Amino acid sequence: MIDTPWPAPAKINLFLHITGRRDDGYHEIQTLFQFLDLCDDLWFDVRDDYKIRRCTELKGIPETDDLMIRAANKLCEVTGSRNGVDISIDKRLPMGGGIGGGSSDAATTLVALNTLWGLNLSVDDLAEIGLELGADVPVFIRGHAAWAEGVGEKLQPYTPETPWYLLVHPGIHISTAEIFSNSELTRNSTPIKMHTFVTGDGYNDCEPVVRKIYPEVEKVFDWLGYDSRARLTGTGACVFCPYPDEGTALEKLKILPDHWTGFVTKGKNRSPLLDRLSRELENLE
Repeated sequence: MIDTPWPAPAKINLFLHITGRRDDGYHEIQTLFQFLDLCDDLWFDVRDDYKIRRCTELKGIPETDDLMIRAANKLCEVTGSRNGVDISIDKRLPMGGGIGGGSSDAATTLVALNTLWGLNLSVDDLAEIGLELGADVPVFIRGHAAWAEGVGEKLQPYTPETPWYLLVHPGIHISTAEIFSNSELTRNSTPIKMHTFVTGDGYNDCEPVVRKIYPEVEKVFDWLGYDSRARLTGTGACVFCPYPDEGTALEKLKILPDHWTGFVTKGKNRSPLLDRLSRELENLE
């Protein structure tokens, strides 16, 4: 087994506008993805047979439904590879939290196995495969903070500020499908330009719906109180709030209610996955 893990970082949506709904049911969005230095850690032990196995039990996620396993199998399907792998994970990112844990795990699996199996697919190829697994997967594969449109697959690199964040998870799982199918969800937000977001425009269209039907999320916003910078990420359940320095965020974390989980984490415009990939490629030279 490779001793050094492959990181699968969390993401936050600095804003999320839903600008329309397509005939196929998918939503057109605008959002700004930024990574966090909070990560799942994955290990890949390449096998000399075709078996693909998950070696870590994940409550509520059957192995056949796991995006890591689906990503590995998809890679074999597309390339004709007969490689195998044992995948282990230290799961830190809360599931159903809106921070992209499953999508990030899938992206890290595609990037790592492309290298470890010697497939030599391009980043564009991997992103195309990733999109079949989920709309958020390509941004994790490309590894740069990005302005996103379409269903989230049309990406332009972006470099927002990288503050410290307090990320709060109220201990619930929120289904993305449930929120996107809610009749009260706003689906006609006017598209904005990048420079407009920089001047302060931008919000999360999902936030009013989530706060209304999930009182646990509403309580997080109540606890954060006066701080209007607090925002839901994705469809929730995590709420994030920026702070000017790590110390201030840590002071707030100290008084976090015991029944919630909190993280003090740094915004990242370059994914740590790219750094891990660079080290692996250096070792292969």
